[in-house]
Amino acid sequence: MQIIGYETAPVGDRPCARLARGDGGLVEWIELSPGTELSYGLGERHCAGTVADDGAHRRCPEPAAPYCETHTSRWPCARCTGECALPLSSCREEHAVYLAAFAPETFKVGVTRSWRLRTRLREQGADRAAHVRTVRNGRLARQIEGQIAAEHGITDRVRLSTKRRGFGRSVDDDAWTELLAEFDPIETHEFDYGLEIDRPPVAETVAAGSVRGTKGRLLVIERAGSTYATDLRGLVGHELLAEDGRALQASFDAF
Repeated sequence: MQIIGYETAPVGDRPCARLARGDGGLVEWIELSPGTELSYGLGERHCAGTVADDGAHRRCPEPAAPYCETHTSRWPCARCTGECALPLSSCREEHAVYLAAFAPETFKVGVTRSWRLRTRLREQGADRAAHVRTVRNGRLARQIEGQIAAEHGITDRVRLSTKRRGFGRSVDDDAWTELLAEFDPIETHEFDYGLEIDRPPVAETVAAGSVRGTKGRLLVIERAGSTYATDLRGLVGHELLAEDGRALQASFDAF
């Protein structure tokens, strides 16, 4: 059995993030709701393969992980700067330009299709956000995104390590208010992920312990008195073992 994918933000009737596992048959899902007990060890890591149209997992032995060259999908909009010919039907949908805040004072600008705004923000683990523009397509949105980044000195990407270091901290109200004063937000958002931790968890790739919750791509697990943050993408491709007997780095809480 192998971890072959993940989903982050709750969507529709799905209340929590989840991991997908497969072994050449139908895909099974591991719910990551708070209180869930995980007891998986992590074995060899290789390409996670693909899921066919019939819903069945197709294994791949290639050593590249999480996906080999054949099974890596490339989103053409990932590095778009607004100079495209609207290659996808989704490019022609209405888009929102937003600002997102990650505690304590990391701010980014981003774009998404308008109907996905709150979901996209939760996928990223944003603490606060402001919807600042609505435009008719993704090309215009990318152009405005670039202008805002250049004029206001805001990044369009935030490292996962930066997000993890903000766990247990609050957004700097003064800095966020000062930034929003330069815009006229259409709406603002605040997010609570229910983690209730007062310091950053230890960075570790682990799938055993009690789930505290998720924030974006980070899965927070409590184990033996320590709290760990695991990148869900870092789990993809690992074969699952019956148990995890590794000795992990402990947090100060364990002493």
